[in-house]
Amino acid sequence: MNSWHLKSVEACVEELQTSAENGLSPEEARQRQAKYGRNELVDRGGRSPLTILWEQFRSAMVGLLIGAALVSVALQEFTDAAVIAAIVLLNAALGFFQDYRAEKALAELKKLAVPNVRVRRGGKLMEMSAVELVPGDIVLLEVGNTVPADGRLIESVSLKVQESALTGESATVEKSIAPLTETELPLGDRRNMVFLGTTVSYGHGLAVVTETGMQTELGHIADSLQNVKTEATPLQKRLAQLGQTLALFALCIVALVFLVGLTRGEDMGLMLRTALSLAVAVVPEGLPAVATVALALGAKRMLDRQALIRKLPAVETLGSVSVICSDKTGTLTENRMTVTYLSVAGNEWDLSDGGRQGAAMPSTNSAQVGEASLAENSAFALLLAGSGLCNDVELHFDEEQQRFEGIGDPTEVALVVAAAELGLPKGKLSRLLPRQAEIPFDSDRKRMTTIHRVSASMKEGMDGPIPSALKAVLDLDGDYFAFTKGAVDSLLTCCNYVWHEDQPQPMREEWQSRIAATNEKLAGEGMRVLGIAFRPIEVDALNF
Repeated sequence: MNSWHLKSVEACVEELQTSAENGLSPEEARQRQAKYGRNELVDRGGRSPLTILWEQFRSAMVGLLIGAALVSVALQEFTDAAVIAAIVLLNAALGFFQDYRAEKALAELKKLAVPNVRVRRGGKLMEMSAVELVPGDIVLLEVGNTVPADGRLIESVSLKVQESALTGESATVEKSIAPLTETELPLGDRRNMVFLGTTVSYGHGLAVVTETGMQTELGHIADSLQNVKTEATPLQKRLAQLGQTLALFALCIVALVFLVGLTRGEDMGLMLRTALSLAVAVVPEGLPAVATVALALGAKRMLDRQALIRKLPAVETLGSVSVICSDKTGTLTENRMTVTYLSVAGNEWDLSDGGRQGAAMPSTNSAQVGEASLAENSAFALLLAGSGLCNDVELHFDEEQQRFEGIGDPTEVALVVAAAELGLPKGKLSRLLPRQAEIPFDSDRKRMTTIHRVSASMKEGMDGPIPSALKAVLDLDGDYFAFTKGAVDSLLTCCNYVWHEDQPQPMREEWQSRIAATNEKLAGEGMRVLGIAFRPIEVDALNF
């Protein structure tokens, strides 16, 4: 393991012979490119077309068929030989086509996966392909960026990185630039480092590249995976065993029939041809083709479900699996969080059954929200508005998947997507309540705060559900509003009011107990619970 995390920023920059302000010179970058190579993972397991074709003839059953074809030719049974040869070639062509198509698809995916990065070279900020990076390059990291190489952070502003692809841990990692002291830290605890293949989910930063290509942590994993010995699948083992058994059986028949015929005084040539004909008849010519066709159909069905099968036998191996055990989130799963439950002053809305897109709001409160829409319930509207505004997520609508997608911290993405699905998209919220300032989340406050100005369009009352849902807040004093998101217990210590029945009411002990009980109940069910709060602010109290 390298020790970059133990060194100070200045020591790392000096050792890499670069400059945090100017980066490498173009000439130095070219020399290092020649020395270290391209910044890409080398697929040593890639198969050439000839290798793929050769693999189609390596099984014992295909070898037996080829032997049967040669015997048929020797016996001048050219029709049988042609039929057997056609079966062998058809089987090879089918397997070759499927495997070659998978290899081509993987190659195209690798091309698409190469990101562009912003780099300081020769004192200028430029954009280039990540494969051109070399150790010593200064790389800018922003929300949504895929980290293009291993690097030591030299600047971090509220930077958080999603490292589940490398470590398997779903929670984002908050980064810093301070040197660490422990030498044998696991990758997930090296908070002053960033690693190839991870994703920036919050904040921004600056990193100096320390390792590229196969020398990165992801490259070491790729190298170890490519050195794993390939074992035959259960189906391949059974077919090989069947081929050996049939070959042995055929030899026994040849010997038995030939000897019996000789003892009866039959012509030696006739008995040899008869024995060999029987041996050929024993071979099931259609079996390899049937197995290949079945596996190809399985591979096609897997492809329809967005799973690309590189080798046909993998379909049979996957089909043999009965149990998959894993304790990691974000690697086998999509690492996608969703909002399933809303609670405001006793009013509850369960979203776990797909109750979105303006669905009814069930309530345990005696007031019974009942069939009220989101536009008519300011409590839920304020909760969702705070969820959609108090974050740094970039939201967009995926036309292909027909759903909202976000780039940023998974928890914040879940909040923004829920607000958008329920009629409060972040873009429209931001136009009505544009952000003016932000206090980032930190471990001491346990919350994040954003300050928003009430726009003229909101004051005038635009048509649609957003103004009517939030119109109650316009009666409060203040042209600015602060939305805060964080731990429920942290918010309870600084909130003096609770929003109930379209107005703020004093935060009595009864309310505190009810909110704390709901928090404990949801946390006990395995949910990640967040609280949302807001307050109006007089313009005189602000100092931007």
